[in-house]
Amino acid sequence: MTVEHIWRGAFDNAEVDALHARGFGYAPGDAADVWGRVNDHSLGWVCARRGDELVGFVNVVWDGGVHAFVLDTVTDPRLRRAGIGAGLVRLATERARDAGCRWLHVDFEPHLEPFYLRACGFAPTRAGLIAL
Repeated sequence: MTVEHIWRGAFDNAEVDALHARGFGYAPGDAADVWGRVNDHSLGWVCARRGDELVGFVNVVWDGGVHAFVLDTVTDPRLRRAGIGAGLVRLATERARDAGCRWLHVDFEPHLEPFYLRACGFAPTRAGLIAL
């Protein structure tokens, strides 16, 4: 399996919606304007492609300064544990560093701790959250 990780790679909204549905376990059909959102608000994003198929995606938003944030890292469930997700985060980290960011943040659920802390190299921190 050859997977290419592409910074600011082209995608269409329907394929990201389908990948999010498979990866996060909900019915497809939201097809929001992800392309418009990432172009308006993000430092960048990474697409993982196996041929023409989108098999991974992560969004990197930022504050316009030194803080960047990894959002919605997703890998096709059929291909998990093959290094695709870690590759997404690795390229996101490199590009955030290249852009002058000094910090890359991520929030995650407890079951994802091994992925983010071990596979991706994040350090645990204390943080606060208000559920809106």
